[in-house]
Amino acid sequence: QVQLVESGGGLVQAGGSLRLSCAASGDTFRIYDMGWFRQAPGKEREFVATINWSGASTYYADSVKGRFTISRDNAKNTIYLQMNSLKPEDTAVYCCAARDTTGVATTSRQYDVWGQGTQVTVSS
Repeated sequence: QVQLVESGGGLVQAGGSLRLSCAASGDTFRIYDMGWFRQAPGKEREFVATINWSGASTYYADSVKGRFTISRDNAKNTIYLQMNSLKPEDTAVYCCAARDTTGVATTSRQYDVWGQGTQVTVSS
């Protein structure tokens, strides 16, 4: 089984940066693609970014494209989300997720394992 634990959330001023981490443990050999999702109060969970197992392929939601960067370090069993030029509308609970197949996956039902989330708050 795989477990995911996020870290790095917090409070930041608009225009600032944060880096989120998601550490995987357990049967990590089963992990292929991983992704980040976020959910703000009163909103549905939305896709943010995904990365394949090698890190060679990435895909981003239009709302974060050019500002966020997803990466992974398989030696550390960790993925990252570097968030630059943060805006108040980026405020949400951010969750990482993993799946045991590969391809571009942008919906939550395509992922098998989820972390518990970390809060990101961006103030004006």
